[in-house]
Amino acid sequence: MMSHLRTPGRRARGLIALTVSAASTLAAITAVAGPAAAQGATPAADASAVQAGQSCTAADLGKRHPFIKSTEVAPTITHFKGWYVTEGTTGSHSVSTNTQTSISVSVGLNGNIQGSFGTEALGMVGASLGLNVQVTYSSTSSVSDTVNWNFNQPGYYGVYKGTKKVTGTYGSLNCNRVLQGDGIWALKWIEGADTGSYTTYTALEEGAVRCEDKVPANSIMARAQRLLDCGSPASIAKHPAGPVPSAKADKARHEAEKAAKAEKSMKATRAARPAPRAALDCRPGAYKIDVPGKPLNWSAPLLANDGIRLRESNWTSAHLDNWRLCNVTERNGVIEASLWNWGNGGCATIPADIANLEQAYLTTANCGEDDLQRFYIYRDVPGSTKIGLQNKYTGSMLGHDRYADGELIRQFSSGRQDGTGTYTLTAV
Repeated sequence: MMSHLRTPGRRARGLIALTVSAASTLAAITAVAGPAAAQGATPAADASAVQAGQSCTAADLGKRHPFIKSTEVAPTITHFKGWYVTEGTTGSHSVSTNTQTSISVSVGLNGNIQGSFGTEALGMVGASLGLNVQVTYSSTSSVSDTVNWNFNQPGYYGVYKGTKKVTGTYGSLNCNRVLQGDGIWALKWIEGADTGSYTTYTALEEGAVRCEDKVPANSIMARAQRLLDCGSPASIAKHPAGPVPSAKADKARHEAEKAAKAEKSMKATRAARPAPRAALDCRPGAYKIDVPGKPLNWSAPLLANDGIRLRESNWTSAHLDNWRLCNVTERNGVIEASLWNWGNGGCATIPADIANLEQAYLTTANCGEDDLQRFYIYRDVPGSTKIGLQNKYTGSMLGHDRYADGELIRQFSSGRQDGTGTYTLTAV
């Protein structure tokens, strides 16, 4: 006899055969190797999606798009309670379960999926696996822990809620100049230096499973069954109806909590001041970072609590609009550099305490060994000085919300789709 499994909102009517949702669990796991045709799956990826090697334009220099590098699907129990049903106590029970493990949706540093990059990435994950995954921020810890279940037979049950946890890594496609085999330069989408990891999950399912039930391997039910302390029938039969402690479940919960704390600590943005750098190795000359064809350009702040803004150069600029490229490296045609400001002596940076936020502003700080102060520079074909800029630590592209004097330069996870993330690097 096998337990029934359902998704929330569907009333259980006895212990019956597996639903399509449960039966597709194994198919979902093996779907990592290729798209699945599961019922209710996320639609296939748009055929017009950006691909590496496709042509792009100068307006795309300040944009990026995700591509999925790896995926892994693992059934996970989020809520659990051992429950014993005796003769005479069968029927409907409302079981208050304990949170077993919490799963939150995240992409890179962003645990709130505020920008379009995270949504696009998770949409691609769902399409590639044939699964409906969460594409906006949510967490299983906020889900009600009560399971209402109709028990038709006496026995020792694991009452649970569970999901398919989906994790993996992504990369980004950026527009940059490429030297073709015929010796001619062209703008193409290339694999950028930015990479990161993501976590999401499918809809929660709930159910009840007994020790003696035969369930599919690697299914959500099998995971719940492993949390049961399946002793001898005689010892279990002595237990009164109701909750049954499970040492296995307690141990698994403590291990999950410990792992979650370690992951949170690792991802936490460090607000400590970067280590001082003895000296910057800057390239000769200085540059203005202009809005193409218009008078406004990047101007560093005089006040520590202000940001880099669009300003028009004049006699009061005091070199705050002059930038030098320092500690420059280049890989696969993409420049990585620190941006040192001639006027205030600081380096461009995203403030550490807001680095995980969409539209965090760009400012300057004491120069140090810090990836928040490092930027990838994507360039137009030779003869053009148009560029796009990307922060190394956050992966976000830099741009402005509107063209106006005093407008802050900000980070946007996918860049500005109207082309306002493309600038001109003009030698002074």
